[in-house]
Amino acid sequence: MLSNTPSNLSDLPIYRKAQEIFALSQNISVYLNHDLSHLKDDGTEDGNIYFSGDIVQQSVSLAPEIINAELERHSERKYKHIASLKRLTNLLYKNSYRLEKSNSNGKDFLPILRRELKKFKKLQRSWMLTL
Repeated sequence: MLSNTPSNLSDLPIYRKAQEIFALSQNISVYLNHDLSHLKDDGTEDGNIYFSGDIVQQSVSLAPEIINAELERHSERKYKHIASLKRLTNLLYKNSYRLEKSNSNGKDFLPILRRELKKFKKLQRSWMLTL
């Protein structure tokens, strides 16, 4: 994440939840990659391995978008960051369902990620009212 995050922003519940989601996504991805990185019998790779990278990439972008929205002075640009945050959250949700179809024991952790994303969406709604 960003190392120069102002302390008042790092105390925000939505920011802390974004960090938790990133850590969870990263752990799930590592677990899934172990199962999905092997080639199939026909020599092809499992296409679901890309979704595991996607959840990490999308979750790492959550906290910076929150920071950018908080620090932005122009409302138009602020709402672009908020829209981006909503998009990332929805993509994370969709990719968690895609990964659940994979052939891995790690898919059992995906409902946990979705529960955390639901909590994040609730925090997001209340946070948006404060901006």
